Amino acid sequence: MAPNPFRRRRARTTGPDRSGGRTERVARTEPVTQPITRPGVADPSPRGPSGARGGPRKLTVTRVAVHRTRELTGRAVGLFRRAATADGADGSGLTALTYATMFTYALDAAVAVALANTLFFAAATAESTANVALYLAITVAPFALVAPVIGPMLDRLQRGRRIAMAVSCAGRAVLAVVLVFHLDTWVLYPAALGILVLSKSFLVLKAAVTPRVLPSSITLATTNSRLTTFGMAAGGLAGAVAAGAAWAFGSPGALWWTAALGVAGAVLCLRIPRWVESTAGEVPAAVPAARPGTRRDKVPATRPVLVALWGTGAVRVLTGFLTLFVAFVVKAGTEQAGGDPARQVIVIGVVGAAAGAGLFLGNAVGARSRFGRIEPVVLAAAGAALLAAAGAAVLPGIPAAVVVALVASTASALAKVCLDAVIQRDLPEHARASAFGRSETVLQLAWVLGGAIGVLAPHDTFRTGFVIVACVIAVVALQSVMVHRGGTLVPGLGARAAPRPAPAVR
Repeated sequence: MAPNPFRRRRARTTGPDRSGGRTERVARTEPVTQPITRPGVADPSPRGPSGARGGPRKLTVTRVAVHRTRELTGRAVGLFRRAATADGADGSGLTALTYATMFTYALDAAVAVALANTLFFAAATAESTANVALYLAITVAPFALVAPVIGPMLDRLQRGRRIAMAVSCAGRAVLAVVLVFHLDTWVLYPAALGILVLSKSFLVLKAAVTPRVLPSSITLATTNSRLTTFGMAAGGLAGAVAAGAAWAFGSPGALWWTAALGVAGAVLCLRIPRWVESTAGEVPAAVPAARPGTRRDKVPATRPVLVALWGTGAVRVLTGFLTLFVAFVVKAGTEQAGGDPARQVIVIGVVGAAAGAGLFLGNAVGARSRFGRIEPVVLAAAGAALLAAAGAAVLPGIPAAVVVALVASTASALAKVCLDAVIQRDLPEHARASAFGRSETVLQLAWVLGGAIGVLAPHDTFRTGFVIVACVIAVVALQSVMVHRGGTLVPGLGARAAPRPAPAVR
């Protein structure tokens, strides 16, 4: 019989017995447990304080899966940190702004999921004009407040922008908690209005702060593309978590998740470096242009800046239109046909996925491209948006809406990158913060114009809505072309020459 390699024998020993004689003692054999390890896999058995094995642990599929998951998670976190701190972003303060921007995108996504069944589709099946007007007021009011009131006020807020951004996030967290207990009352509308106003205010503040945390090794266009990409990724993840919370606990669950994101975002806003408050030598910029005879010393927007602003605004009209119109048409069609609501969610999800893919594509191309001439790129983006809307009017349907969403989001991202680049190129450094804040306000108004068309247009078919929005896009794009050629459709909205300095008197 072959000896067992896992059993050891003690040596024969002799020793004195009690009677003084020598006796021979033979120890019995004892089993020895030796864990079997594989090459490249660490021994999972625990060790005691002295380093001895506490006992054997069987190598199972679950333990291997957990080990592999931890390894992949660590790699993903390391890759994210390297991307967030690349090009000197950690030293300039851009990394802190990136984290804060990610949480504001996450807040917007969580709010959209939480209010999807209470406010977002409220006007889709409303039979009275009053309900539609109320929904339109909730949608338009944030932009109407940001443009003439909050926009200039935030532009003049030179010190305390970090605190204002933190208040924006904390305010949305408080309003989310308020909505938890008042989802079925009239408080829903003013609370939702407040959340939208605070969200748009954060965007204006971010646009003003970004030039102050710009690393020296990258351009402002690349920085904005990076912020948008990180924000979209965070929004997608937070939206998925909010959807799970809404499925398990209803809209209150998603709102509690929104409140937690708001608190975290407020803390991250306060961690932005203090030097973003410095305003030494800054003067406000006049966007769209400086009017003669103004008391304040403003830097006029150049012709390329106005071309990029009008062209990007034309594309934003289409993106705002798609955000509301497609959802309303699909909702109305599903209810009229008595179809499955799950199909409605799938269709809206496909259109939203196409829009998200277009944003990623446009930002990726814009971040890695160096456009020699920016105006043709913006005009091409506006032309692509016009052709896509006209094509959907000729061939209406869900596939056409998916294609339009992809084209519109890609063109919007590219045009925004070009607008950022031309502002950085043509305006002096001391006027860029103001220019970005005001240009963002103009773009938000263009977005809400498209959203208003999407709410007011008939929802029984795709054709009518796309015809209307194509006409509006054509007018805005034509204004961009006219400004490019030195003219304007509306007097007073074209480019103006910078005032010449008065001659010195001896």
